[in-house]
Amino acid sequence: MASSAPKPLRCAIYTRKSTEHGLELEFNSLDAQREACEAYIKSQASLGWKVLAQPYDDPAFSGGNLDRPALQRLLKDIDAGKVDVVVVYKIDRLTRSLADFAKLVEAFDARSISFVAVTQQFNTTTSMGRLTLNVLLSFAQFERELSSERVRDKVAASRRKGKWTGGTVPLGYEARDKKLVISPTEAKTVRTIFRRYVELQSFGRLVVDLDKRGIVTKRRNTKVKKFNGGIPFTYGPLAHFLKNRIYIGETGHGGKWYPGEHKAIVDRKTFNKAQELLAAGTHKRKIKRSESGALLMGKLFDDRGNAMSPSFSSKNGARYRFYVSSAILRGRKTEAGSVARVSAADIERTLINALRQRLKIDQAVLDADIIGTYVERADLSSRAVKISTTPAAKIRSNQLPIPWQVRQPDSATIIEADERQPNAKLVQATVRAHAWLRDLKNNKFDTVEALATLVKLHPKLLRQELRYAFMAPCITAAILSGDQPATLSLAQIPKTLPLAWSNQGNALRF
Repeated sequence: MASSAPKPLRCAIYTRKSTEHGLELEFNSLDAQREACEAYIKSQASLGWKVLAQPYDDPAFSGGNLDRPALQRLLKDIDAGKVDVVVVYKIDRLTRSLADFAKLVEAFDARSISFVAVTQQFNTTTSMGRLTLNVLLSFAQFERELSSERVRDKVAASRRKGKWTGGTVPLGYEARDKKLVISPTEAKTVRTIFRRYVELQSFGRLVVDLDKRGIVTKRRNTKVKKFNGGIPFTYGPLAHFLKNRIYIGETGHGGKWYPGEHKAIVDRKTFNKAQELLAAGTHKRKIKRSESGALLMGKLFDDRGNAMSPSFSSKNGARYRFYVSSAILRGRKTEAGSVARVSAADIERTLINALRQRLKIDQAVLDADIIGTYVERADLSSRAVKISTTPAAKIRSNQLPIPWQVRQPDSATIIEADERQPNAKLVQATVRAHAWLRDLKNNKFDTVEALATLVKLHPKLLRQELRYAFMAPCITAAILSGDQPATLSLAQIPKTLPLAWSNQGNALRF
């Protein structure tokens, strides 16, 4: 009687290499590992072993963790029942972490998956085999940690001597023969960015200026598209760029800086001036992230999908809360929704009152509990707030639109106190506009353009500023004495201010 053929066992070959070195060769380490594994599987053909055509290769991935694309794909195929045996060249190709291997063995056992290392013979079904495996893995983990320590010590020693030890090459330089060499074209861009920041003294104006000049981050040729660079600068990358002491010929390690082997691109006078401006901006910045636990933190979005972050400004000891679009915080004002800033008190009160009325919520329930329990998300536009409610609301549709209108579309200051004193910016703008109008009337300047040249403003901007000289006398007097409405600010005065004094009062809410 003929013996029945053995049950076929589907064998998945997993290969890994820690670095990119040698991967460009026609026959590299991954190919060698796979060839050895295929030869072993062929030797077990009598037992029904067959190689799966699907490759599981992880080039340039560390064995210190399980965050590897091919390994994750292998685990998914195991869960799907597509694999019977996992074959590797050596145990450390699968992992160098004892803890991670324990997780893998647990996953293999749950699916009755066999594990084979072709150069290390042992049987994981016995206690002695598991002990042998754990000892081998302990040494593999020890070797990895020892190698990491040696590399860290070598990098630290090299940096102290000012040597370039690799990493992300900054804009303005190229890496040649393990050294940083100045790229003339990019170096010119670096000097332009520093020079314009010192001149403009503002991240907001600098971002706009760089966009006009077409200046973007360093372009790189990498396999991962999101790391290729060539994108417009935003506040965060700009701050990091302007603080980078590599541009004055230094090399850093562990928070300390040493004279570097590479040449400087920016002179120390310009660099130090930029640091002074950065430090001053940090201390004088009026708008900061709120740490008070705003009710709508993480729940409020503008109508372009940007999260609206809680912030506040302080003036004369008073604190004014508001929410600002994250597009503004990134320096991309054009990407913000129709409402870039909104009074925190206004929007929170509007939502809470609407929810209490629609859901019949008792007045004893705290405002924070109402938002936390019933609001999943709130999308803000200039005409309405669309609330996405949680299942706890128990309404037929989880969409709850609420009519709403912004009181001050572009005001960054949300008034929560009655300030009966002159607004310095309003007073300055009004007095300056009257002085300019007087000079033009007296023929001190032939044209608006001539005046604009003297005061170093664009003629279009100067014409807009002149509108403050045509406000009604009663409005001007109120501004100078501080009797204007507490909510009145420069941003609230429309660019097309009505010429008729009787209509200006309504436009400015007097």
